[in-house]
Amino acid sequence: MCNRARLKHEPETLFGSAAKLFSARPRDNRFDPQELRPKGRCYIIREDTGQRAWDVMTWDVLGGKAAWPMTNVRKLGLPQWRRLAENPHNRCIVPLTEFCEFTPGKHDLEDGKPPLKGEMWFSVTDQPVFAVAGFWQTTEKGDGFAMVTCDANELVAPIHPKAMITILKPEDVDTWLRGSYDDIAVLQRPYDACRMSVRGPVFPTRNNEA
Repeated sequence: MCNRARLKHEPETLFGSAAKLFSARPRDNRFDPQELRPKGRCYIIREDTGQRAWDVMTWDVLGGKAAWPMTNVRKLGLPQWRRLAENPHNRCIVPLTEFCEFTPGKHDLEDGKPPLKGEMWFSVTDQPVFAVAGFWQTTEKGDGFAMVTCDANELVAPIHPKAMITILKPEDVDTWLRGSYDDIAVLQRPYDACRMSVRGPVFPTRNNEA
């Protein structure tokens, strides 16, 4: 599942949003919205009282209530997820520049150190910044979100066959944020692999790219 992603932008008028934040921007050194990691605070776009703008939320829709951060959700029909998915107020999109999946096997870099998995970074060639379907809720630890996953396409499947994040076409963003549950259910599908690219494997901890 996707647990690393990037957004090389600050809030601006993407996907019909206002270049503003619903909540105050955090002012601590640990806030790095350009590098998305589980439990990290990231930018998302949502709607509130008819206005679409950015917000800052933690990448864990359960707020630490599970054994691991709940960053990705596949089965929207389960009661706890359907309650959120069917309410437009709890839906959001996650703007990204690229996302990462780790290689299935480890690589020997012949540097005398243990083999390790490489990072494969996926991007969307027809959308330099693309929108990922998501939903959010308020938890005891603040607002948290998750990305929605779907079947993997033929580009992602060799690296992560179980699933990929649900990338939306620009014309589907309004439907995701405002449509009925049935409207959004059909959007949970793999993005066209011909409109994506991948680079890697990358080994940033070894400063090495294969």
